[in-house]
Amino acid sequence: MDKLLPKLQKLTQNLWWTWKPEVRTIFRDLDLELYHQAHQNPMSVLKQIAPDQLEKRAADVDIPARVDRALRHLQEYLTPVTTWGLTHAGAMRSRPIAYFCMEFGIHESLPIYSGGLGILAGDHLKAASDLGVPLVGVGLLYHEGYTSQVLNAEFWQQDVVEPFDIADLPLVPALDRFGEPVHVSVELPGRLVHAAVLEVQVGRIRLILLDTRVKQNDPKDVALAARLYGGDQRMRIEQELLLGVGGARALRALDINASVFHLNEGHSAFALLERAHYRIQHDGLDPHTALQEVAAATVFTTHTPVDAGHDRFPADLAAEHLRPLAEGLKLPLDEVMGLGRVNPHDHGSPFLPTVLALKLSRRANGVSALHGVVSRKMWNHLYPGRREEEVPIGHVTNGVHLPTWLATEMHHLYESHLGVDYQSSLTRPATWSRITSVSSAEIWETKQVLKARTIRFIRERSAATRARLGLPEINPAPLDPDALTIGFARRFVPYKRPDLLFSDLDRLDRLVNNPERPVNLIFSGRAHPADNTGKGLIQKVAKILEDPRFRHRILFVENYNIHVGRMLYQGIDAWLNNPQRPLEACGTSGMKVVLNGGLHISVRDGWWAESYDGENGFAIGSGETHANQAIQDERDGDDLFRLLEEQVVPLYYENRNAAGVPRCWVDRQKQSIRTLAWRFNADRMVQDYVEHLYLPAAVGSSCQMPPP
Repeated sequence: MDKLLPKLQKLTQNLWWTWKPEVRTIFRDLDLELYHQAHQNPMSVLKQIAPDQLEKRAADVDIPARVDRALRHLQEYLTPVTTWGLTHAGAMRSRPIAYFCMEFGIHESLPIYSGGLGILAGDHLKAASDLGVPLVGVGLLYHEGYTSQVLNAEFWQQDVVEPFDIADLPLVPALDRFGEPVHVSVELPGRLVHAAVLEVQVGRIRLILLDTRVKQNDPKDVALAARLYGGDQRMRIEQELLLGVGGARALRALDINASVFHLNEGHSAFALLERAHYRIQHDGLDPHTALQEVAAATVFTTHTPVDAGHDRFPADLAAEHLRPLAEGLKLPLDEVMGLGRVNPHDHGSPFLPTVLALKLSRRANGVSALHGVVSRKMWNHLYPGRREEEVPIGHVTNGVHLPTWLATEMHHLYESHLGVDYQSSLTRPATWSRITSVSSAEIWETKQVLKARTIRFIRERSAATRARLGLPEINPAPLDPDALTIGFARRFVPYKRPDLLFSDLDRLDRLVNNPERPVNLIFSGRAHPADNTGKGLIQKVAKILEDPRFRHRILFVENYNIHVGRMLYQGIDAWLNNPQRPLEACGTSGMKVVLNGGLHISVRDGWWAESYDGENGFAIGSGETHANQAIQDERDGDDLFRLLEEQVVPLYYENRNAAGVPRCWVDRQKQSIRTLAWRFNADRMVQDYVEHLYLPAAVGSSCQMPPP
């Protein structure tokens, strides 16, 4: 065992294991209960497991040979002969892309994410790693993480800080060329805030994280980056300055000469001002030339079509914090402030980092085709004299990282029928067309195994919540494994309408409790800690589920995170998405369900607006919206009920063969996988960014013609 423990520890030092189920299983097999108590964190497992338990389990389940194989695969992965990125983006190896984001959702054991933005950023890093795209992630290390959701006796969301031990993460000090740990400082009103620069390996990708837990900081500044999205607007703008300015300085200190800054949402927009400041200082450029050159080498991705989703800082607060940057840029403070104002001459108007990012980037994009349209309309006023269709905002539709979200059983099915190397050709339609020849029985049986596991997990989570709240146990056990099971999980905000199905409880009762064709519904999701409206929606849904009519058919799962999401995406039969159109920018959770053989039921919004073909899932409504939102909500509620009653439920229960396989349902599963999997994966997304945004911004494309 003396040799085994160092090998196991080495395996935990690269977050490559987070998308390798065969590696995660090694640590599960050491001690399953401890593995779950440790939030599926292998480093924590190794620190807590007793030596005799390690020795016994290693012998029982052949751990040494599996570890040697995993280490060999990791080494082969890190030293490839060639990759897509080396072929298509090799010129950027010396000058990589710097990918800034406020949050990164890599794995549940690294709680520096809150939701979809962070999950998307994590998938972006992983896909860039698999493709071999030269990229460095830049973010903040929130040493208190984010909050965990706990419901109280009134079903009101409590936001609990769940401490985690930084020492249980494979973080190491980032070193400069002299081998010294890198520190940076950022000027904030009346003081300097210091940060250590740490890094973690995500496959082939370096993720740089700024950590304010340094002795030079007073407690207030240590707390500045303690928690994601914590505090008031002053703390928020200071977090964003730390990310943008501090992140740009960290890259320089590490001798990472980035060709392109990619800002994933506007939180890191101050990086552009710092980059221009450096060009003025280092290269002697005049301020306006520096800003122009920075803009030419910047990619900006906006993620929200909801106006309230964009930060707005009061003019006096922004001016107070931007003064050092303005001095470094050798520009009047008001001119720098104007870069973040919708109207540069409206001196009292708020400062928007999104506006700053749009003005200082020559390549901006939304995250679906429809979101691109909405964004051009939303920001048309920033480009006077241009028609809406001429606004320079395009789109790259999101995708999801298949190895992270795919159930092992589905992976084996794909290996058997699509080819053992199918993951090397995810973006080719021909790869996925082979799904049509797979036996319907095999797909159905695989999905039933996954659903049984998900329902067992949901029952256990629900029972634990009820026991904690002193609620009676539900007998018999809820959620019939043979029933059609539909999932709904996302952030709870009014425009996502988590309560749409609760508009008619009698009709819902008839739907879920049909003795011949029952339906299970599983809800999960959380509200932002400061969003009482969203918390009220959770309370409304949870209280309704205490109605005896629904107790056995509908459950709410606490603390939606990567782990809960993974269990839902893999096991449910269908996924429900019913936002107010067009307020869903993309909605990637449905993509994860599709890859696992589930069907998508959605309003024609986000990615579904460009992908639904009539036979690869289900669409709520026609895609047209009423001017009166209350009327539209009523229409969509009725359309959703009719869709479930007349199409979804019958398709699941009818036309079954002698083995009980619903042939038409499985045919639709195959059509869904065949038409959607090749398009909506993160490999395709990152390839689009490289070919259409990164290479042109880095002046690295072989051919690019200006528009006529």
